[in-house]
Amino acid sequence: MTAMGAEGILVGLGGGEILSLRLDRANRHGLVAGATGTGKTVTLQILAQGLSDAGVPVFAADVKGDLSGIAMAGAPNDKLVARAAKMGLEISPQGAPTVFWDLFGEQGHPIRAAVSEVGPLLLSRMLELNDVQEGVLTVAFRVADEEGLLLLDLKDLQAVLGFLSENAADISTRYGAVAKTSLAAIRRKLLVLEDQGAAGFFGEPALSLSDLMRVDGAGRGQVNILAADRLINSPRLYATFLLWLLSELFEELPEVGDPEKPRLAFFFDEAHLLFRDAPRGLLEKVEQVVRLIRSKGVGVYFVTQNPADIPDSVLGQLGNRIQHALRAYTPADQKGLRAAAQSFRANPDFDTAEAIQGLGVGEALVSLLDEKGAPCVVQQTLIRPPASRLGPATAAERSVLMASSPVRGLYDEARDRDSAHERLQARAEDRAAPAPPAKTAPEPRQPTRPTRRTGGGGSRQGLGEAFTKSVLRTVGSQIGREIVRGMLGGLRRR
Repeated sequence: MTAMGAEGILVGLGGGEILSLRLDRANRHGLVAGATGTGKTVTLQILAQGLSDAGVPVFAADVKGDLSGIAMAGAPNDKLVARAAKMGLEISPQGAPTVFWDLFGEQGHPIRAAVSEVGPLLLSRMLELNDVQEGVLTVAFRVADEEGLLLLDLKDLQAVLGFLSENAADISTRYGAVAKTSLAAIRRKLLVLEDQGAAGFFGEPALSLSDLMRVDGAGRGQVNILAADRLINSPRLYATFLLWLLSELFEELPEVGDPEKPRLAFFFDEAHLLFRDAPRGLLEKVEQVVRLIRSKGVGVYFVTQNPADIPDSVLGQLGNRIQHALRAYTPADQKGLRAAAQSFRANPDFDTAEAIQGLGVGEALVSLLDEKGAPCVVQQTLIRPPASRLGPATAAERSVLMASSPVRGLYDEARDRDSAHERLQARAEDRAAPAPPAKTAPEPRQPTRPTRRTGGGGSRQGLGEAFTKSVLRTVGSQIGREIVRGMLGGLRRR
């Protein structure tokens, strides 16, 4: 069985016809929804492997660990063989070329990003800062930019916050009040973040997006699986990382319009975590990125239990939709069910809301975009069986794949180069060092008047004067150098 139909990726049998996701419409984004245990992960696996077979690299978060089986050839049971036969298909077991990633570096290659690339907006959300604290953090990033202090890891950020605390009065005259209480609160929250294991994400070597967009020798796109079973226990870190990665793709990739197939497909599992408690300003920026990244050749697919988990402004941009069963036991569930049903182009042959509740495992309501980019009438669909394994890869299998990974050795060891922490520490040591002894002047032949000394006890400059001089030097050195931050606040790579 091939994952490719006549027009695209074979999804299943619905309305007596084979339904396929068109490759030239796969960058118009999509939604895979349904209650727990209804088959969302298998559908995600089918789409990811189909895109890979078509030469499209894929990035997907593996929240439960089951998706890792995409790397291994399947072992079809009688039930799957019967389902394939019903569709007139023959299963040919095959795994996809897979690279495993893990923010904690335990089940895959580590992923790191510089603090400056994440930026104050996303970092504020990760730390759950209030508006005042977010403003102070933004000032910290601005001062670091102006002072030429690289923010690579959390200790760099802690050092800059300490610098602001020492020079709060001078900085407040330029940027508004920078309260030491706010600085202390941010520093405490950074310690909590470190205790949750997030420190390993911030640093170098930073991930190169080209390493997510590889194609193997047979022309199949690389499937990048992010181990998220532990990461999901830190939902803010999980959501912030995925939004950062999406913003990096948006900022770095050039415009291509509507290509024949996507450059990359991005699957967000547990998508409700991206939007839960997010401030309105951030939601607007995420909506803008999702809307515009389509023209960069990136297809974004949200995987969640209920379409109501996603804001309407984002949901309206998801053209390809696969809805597994929903249960409506409470008034809130019933409201979500109605919203899910109304999001489809109605089929006169059945009631959409009733059909959603009656779907079995491996069945879904499917509406995909046609050649004109319009959604097709929704069809009750039997999802095709996957060619790869249903269930996780073992630890031994994962180790073998990592040993032969195309990125082996590129990210496994952290680097710690000269950055804000080291530079500010060096400045402090210079200030603390004793002044060299003054040279003994020859005795004057004629008596002279005593030298008048100024107040302040000697020639050592105060912190305020040192800060002012430092800023002036930095401004002078930055003529012709531009600090550019992207839509979600991260420092643009150059």
